[in-house]
Amino acid sequence: MNKIANELEAKIKSHNANIAVAGLGYVGLPLALRFAEENFRTFGIDIDESKISRLQSGNSYIKTIASECIKKVVHSTFIPTSDFSVIKDCHAILICVPTPLGKYREPDLSFVTNTTKQISPYIDSGKLVILESTSFPGTTDEIVKPILEESGHKEGEDIFIVFSPEREDPGNKSFSIGNIPKVIGGCSKVSGQLATALYGEIVKEVVPVSSAKVAEATKILENTYRSVNIALVNELKTVFTKMGIDIWEVIRAASTKPFGFQPFYPGPGLGGHCIPIDPFYLTWKAREYGLSTRFIELAGEVNISMPEYVVSRVAEALNDEKKTIKDSKIFVLGMAYKKDIDDMRESPSVEIIHLLLEKGASVVYNDPFIPRIPKIRKYKIELESVELNEKILADSDCVLILTDHSQYDYQWLADNAHLIIDTRNTVHKLAKTKAHIITA
Repeated sequence: MNKIANELEAKIKSHNANIAVAGLGYVGLPLALRFAEENFRTFGIDIDESKISRLQSGNSYIKTIASECIKKVVHSTFIPTSDFSVIKDCHAILICVPTPLGKYREPDLSFVTNTTKQISPYIDSGKLVILESTSFPGTTDEIVKPILEESGHKEGEDIFIVFSPEREDPGNKSFSIGNIPKVIGGCSKVSGQLATALYGEIVKEVVPVSSAKVAEATKILENTYRSVNIALVNELKTVFTKMGIDIWEVIRAASTKPFGFQPFYPGPGLGGHCIPIDPFYLTWKAREYGLSTRFIELAGEVNISMPEYVVSRVAEALNDEKKTIKDSKIFVLGMAYKKDIDDMRESPSVEIIHLLLEKGASVVYNDPFIPRIPKIRKYKIELESVELNEKILADSDCVLILTDHSQYDYQWLADNAHLIIDTRNTVHKLAKTKAHIITA
């Protein structure tokens, strides 16, 4: 390493390096707090003033992050701000912004590009920039690096650029930043070494790889692996249902095999910030090389079709009751994309409600963590969570379980509802049920 890199590494190892985290969502906020907990002076940057205001008051806006964790470090080692100029005084800048899909499922890298442009004026000699936002292989080298080098700095010589994919799993109490291995790929060898030193101060294990592209491909592989396997069990669910076979029982039995099998579970569709999105980044990039990723795209199509399958099962169940979806009262349980979190990103619940409303159903919902459905680009749904009680069950033509929150009393539901469509295998497994149970 050259003199500039050696000096930066010394600051990192002595915890005298100042850290900036751009983007304080489900990835950026826990990362910023982790650095602050390890006594790095950490600036948390976000353009959302309401987030900054809440953080400055020591209040969390993410269910899985306790306000007490923020109060312990705010105004001492953690400084929330919307002012990008604080980067002038920072040595490592971590970019943790969304990478959604566009209207036609093409990559939308506007957040990455705009954030890189916002930090660029403050990048000078001796700074380490790390992208954590998931994207296709080549993003760091082809988009982030050129923007940062426009000012005349040279990557690997006086500035250092790295990709290190986030591995957040909201609601998972077994794993957090500290005990999840961190993959690190630099645009140059020295950049990778500096990022390895930095993350080595806050995580138990770092996994250096040969390049930023390899690190980017690693994250894409992780999420594509899950997408493909979930698509498999989703498709098997539709087949086995027609055969009168319980897919959940099949998975339980197959899971007893001590080798060569890993269980994945079906559901109403994919949600979250990774699995429904990341594989499409790879399929898009593959076209640049004249390649078609048919297997991955087929898995995406299967998973995307699940909300329509659920609605078809609702229609069948109501038809058996001599009712139609039109004018039926449907009570939806759960808006979050997974249990016990307040995260609605890409939640299939929104698409399912949209489809039900299009078919003329009257829909209400309950979610203990999501009091109202926020504005979403693709949909115009304005609903607030209603109280879960015996009256709402009695007034509903069916109860549709889309998220299996632990707070729900499923035995009580089975005892008080007339018809339940269960997409999560929650009520179906109860020993005694008064309600008519349909899996979907």
